[in-house]
Amino acid sequence: MKGVVRPRSLAVLLAALALALLTVLAPRAAAETSVSRIADALRESPVYVDPAASAQLSSADADALRRRIEDADKPLFVAVLPAGYPTARLFTDLRTATGVTGLYAIRLGDRFDARADSAVLSRTAVGNLVTSVQDEPDAATQLGDFTDRALPTMRGSAPASWGSSGGGGGISTAGLVTAGVVLVAGGAGAYTLVRRNRSRHEEERRAALEKLRVVVDEDITAFGEELDRLDFHPAEPGADDAMRADYERALDAYDQAKSAMAAADRPEDVRAVTQALEDGRFSLAQLAARRERRPLPERRPPCFFDPRHGPSTTDADWTPPGGAPREVPVCAADATRLADGRDPVIREVDSDHGRRPYWEAGPAYGPWAGGYFGGGLLPGLLVGTMLGGLMATPSYASDFGSGYGDFGGYEGGDVSGADFDPGDFGGGGGDFGGGGDFGGGGDFGGGF
Repeated sequence: MKGVVRPRSLAVLLAALALALLTVLAPRAAAETSVSRIADALRESPVYVDPAASAQLSSADADALRRRIEDADKPLFVAVLPAGYPTARLFTDLRTATGVTGLYAIRLGDRFDARADSAVLSRTAVGNLVTSVQDEPDAATQLGDFTDRALPTMRGSAPASWGSSGGGGGISTAGLVTAGVVLVAGGAGAYTLVRRNRSRHEEERRAALEKLRVVVDEDITAFGEELDRLDFHPAEPGADDAMRADYERALDAYDQAKSAMAAADRPEDVRAVTQALEDGRFSLAQLAARRERRPLPERRPPCFFDPRHGPSTTDADWTPPGGAPREVPVCAADATRLADGRDPVIREVDSDHGRRPYWEAGPAYGPWAGGYFGGGLLPGLLVGTMLGGLMATPSYASDFGSGYGDFGGYEGGDVSGADFDPGDFGGGGGDFGGGGDFGGGGDFGGGF
């Protein structure tokens, strides 16, 4: 009867289909797994299970782990490899081949270890996380617990390449079919959700940049007015080469600040602007000292209360409302005010609650302050303030960039290629559980 598939015909059809699938997949499974192939898979999906290690992590567990990482939108890469896989320089070579800033975790046989770019997670944090899961009974539990503990503390976002094609080259034929069904059923919705979250994230960053732009434009204008008021001409009597060099550096800093602000497209880009302005003001202070035949000033941070006041001249005790006392750099005028029991002249900016001191106006002002005060000084100055508390949270760098310079130029999820610190991925002992080796094993440590 036409239109009816007989049992024998159905069996033949299924056998042919299985043979076709195996024919397609066989060369991939049989080929030697290279670091480049693992990297290709991880650029497409956060979890890779090598065919030779498929017994360690089932397809269902791998899919669940993959979804957990993708839902968190964090740059965590997990590879499950066979026990005999070569370990020399494995982390460094895999990070180079993948080219994405992130946290890399590898289960190799019954051993486990991880490395990360410092922009994503500190070396100490990685070591503590690895140590906390070393005694887990199986790969699924170990990788699941590591993921659950790492995701809340990581910085950055997932790479944009995830979801562009199917990753995880070590999935079996049955797992591939199952994954296909899952993708057809819910892939569109998950993709839409991730895109919506990233779109919202970018909108928040743009809004933060626009808020910063107002404050930075005020700073650039104020410095330009200082240059206009400056009664100095390079050819005037008494001017020497050192004075002319100071003047040129101040002019260059002004131009550099304007150019950097015009090119800024992320909040962290503002740091270069305020850093240039601070360099320019110090050049003006040097020029003034030379013209007045005074000793040259030492390089000091700007006045904490308002960097437009220029370089500080001393440190003074100050206690923010509700906070602990601390010593802050101040200009001569504010030092006098504090000594007289008066309030300093504080830089106020717009916030969601009206005009507030910049350290109480929200996290967007972190990059602005960071350019003036640098990475080592600013956290101590801001302890106990709203901005200081926000900048200490793990999510700060992913939302507002490196801010005050504690992190590198690339964030988690950024494509940096081979531009990363090999010390973050190489063995060095000490900071990692087992003395820096691969789960205490030996050869997966100091040699890469």
